[in-house]
Amino acid sequence: MLELPTLSQTKVHAIIRGDHRNAFSVLGPHEVDEHIVVRVFEPLAEAVVVFGLESGTEKPLKRIDKLGFFEGEITTEDLPYELGITYDNEVTIRRRDVYAFPSTLDDMQRYLLGEGTDMRAYDKLGAHVMEVDGVQGTRFVVWAPNAQRVSVVGNFNNWDGRRSLMRFHPGAGLWEIFIPGLGEGEIYKYEVKTAFGATVKKSDPVGFYAEVRPNNASVVWDINKHEWQDDEWIAKRAERNSFSAPMSVYECHLGSWQRNAEDEWLSYSELADRLIPYLTEMGYTHLELLPVAEHPFDGSWGYQVVGYFAATSRFGTPDDFQEFVDRCHQAGIGVILDWVPAHFPKDLHAIGRFDGTALYEHADPRQGEHPDWGTYVFNFDRNEVRQFLISNALFWIEKYHIDGLRVDAVASMLYLDFSRDAGQWIPNIYGGRENIGAVHFLREFNSKLHDTYPGVVTIAEESTDWAGVTASPEDGGLGFDIKWNMGWMHDTLQYMSTDPVYRMYHHGTLTFSLLYAFSERFMLPFSHDEVVHLKKSMIDKMPGDSWQKFANLRVLYGYMFSHPGKKLMFMGAEFAQGREWTENHSLDWHLIYEGSPHLEIRNWVRDLNHFYRANPPLYENDESWDGFEWLEVHDSAHSVLAYARSSNAGELVIAICNFTPVVREGYRLGVPVAGVYQEVLNSDSPEYGGSGVSNDFRMSSEAGQWRGQPHSIQLTLPPLATIFLKVEVERE
Repeated sequence: MLELPTLSQTKVHAIIRGDHRNAFSVLGPHEVDEHIVVRVFEPLAEAVVVFGLESGTEKPLKRIDKLGFFEGEITTEDLPYELGITYDNEVTIRRRDVYAFPSTLDDMQRYLLGEGTDMRAYDKLGAHVMEVDGVQGTRFVVWAPNAQRVSVVGNFNNWDGRRSLMRFHPGAGLWEIFIPGLGEGEIYKYEVKTAFGATVKKSDPVGFYAEVRPNNASVVWDINKHEWQDDEWIAKRAERNSFSAPMSVYECHLGSWQRNAEDEWLSYSELADRLIPYLTEMGYTHLELLPVAEHPFDGSWGYQVVGYFAATSRFGTPDDFQEFVDRCHQAGIGVILDWVPAHFPKDLHAIGRFDGTALYEHADPRQGEHPDWGTYVFNFDRNEVRQFLISNALFWIEKYHIDGLRVDAVASMLYLDFSRDAGQWIPNIYGGRENIGAVHFLREFNSKLHDTYPGVVTIAEESTDWAGVTASPEDGGLGFDIKWNMGWMHDTLQYMSTDPVYRMYHHGTLTFSLLYAFSERFMLPFSHDEVVHLKKSMIDKMPGDSWQKFANLRVLYGYMFSHPGKKLMFMGAEFAQGREWTENHSLDWHLIYEGSPHLEIRNWVRDLNHFYRANPPLYENDESWDGFEWLEVHDSAHSVLAYARSSNAGELVIAICNFTPVVREGYRLGVPVAGVYQEVLNSDSPEYGGSGVSNDFRMSSEAGQWRGQPHSIQLTLPPLATIFLKVEVERE
């Protein structure tokens, strides 16, 4: 028999205080002088017994310290074993010993994670329900290289950080533990003793589920249970996301699209029942969601993320969100997520200063803090940070079948002096303002994502003239598929907010966009950012009386759908909601009733969407002059624009926009081909709330040069309206 205790008081007290950096070297079964010793630390325990599961033996352990440290000798026949723990209330529980299980990370996994090159890091990091040595439980892994110790805490161990001390892998900076018997639904955090000795409780950086705010613990969840039914969609995703395909995106904030009668959020399931049929009726091709990654503050709209791998619990479980995406796909609707790799909040439970040091962020506030948003900025120069972010992007596509990521605030990533005054930023190694680390990150992100999932689209919200946003990394670009055309948006809204009397003096504001329309692959956005913070709703931006406001909005939407570029419209804009959007309430669906102008303009957007999707000239050549030709660009006196859109097959659609409330009768328009022209869609139609001025006759072209075109037609231009024409070409 061994003489007990076999440990020094220093080591025993380090375990009791929760200060020991390598608890697995002390606790659990260990070979000591050819004997097997089991050591257990269980505060409040009166007695601990080892039960040999195969031998049937019962061997009590000796109390080494009154604070709950026990030790005793067993034999190899007693392995494997359970612990029988009796507390001062005479309750006895039996459980497997956490410290009797080996590491579940092999050398290569630890090496790649430590190197920062594992782009499926989410398969190792976080909480994973699994079986080890025939025992069900949950394996936890977290990166905290400078922590003095890390514990998993929760209801299962009374949130006592001295228990469930994790195994440290020094070469990779990882902490790991398998806790038997712990399963889905268990709440937990990591208790971190930082490099400076403070103790903080942190949510899991790679947690898959979280408590509903204001609570912020992570929740163990198996995200691999859903049986997907979207094979047909996935097989055609690359075709549907192609830039030569139609893309009309409905931007949506799930918490305020609709609410129930008690003004409460709808669940993912309820949203699927209501939102998906609405999108189908309205003709949208894609749904873009404001960030659904977990966030603590509703007013951030999801743009201050604390749980990058957790679909928000506000509306249901991860399974529920997977079902929502699945049903979108089955209905033929792609799903795009807003993704926020630019910055993250300083909430104590989040990833900031995770182990007491700047792991995910720069330590220097001139690089690591965003002055406008009060957030931390990711350190894109660090391999482990790029690993975290890129694997997160791939995670949403693999586990949730997401079809695209719209990357938020790209400009803030690209420029070191973004929103900073002189002296508040640090130049790059060449003395410039470009964030070289962010450029490399964005190129790597786009390359990895497109190599792994070729059909998935990436979209940049980039508000400057940075060259090559949608060029390939091989050609020196950033590698995005699409860039938001913020210049078009600002110029167009500025023009439309001008009284029609004065628009003749601002004609170039509209035509300017065609000077650069094909320099990148663009999306035309009327996003949530344009209807908040006293910027006014879309309808309220329009000048004139009530009729003119709606007419202005109709001509604007007609112009948008005919202009080169993919389309994005924020929820509520399609029915001209009068007030600015707020995340706290449902959209004003009560405005839509029979005969209301809100229903009529909604019907205009619906028919625009279906017309757009049915006519390849309006989308097939969005990145080339091959699909666009000016027919009338200089008529500033009448504030008229006209242009032809053409498909690869030679099909033609002509769009004409009259931006004044004046009817233009006998208006002559040059056309590129001889034939019979017919009006096929008109925003001034009475069914859309218009005055009913139309061209309900066939217009035969006349030979002869007009505005550089070989033929011309005469027609009437309705007031404040967009009309579309198609042609039956004359055959020789």
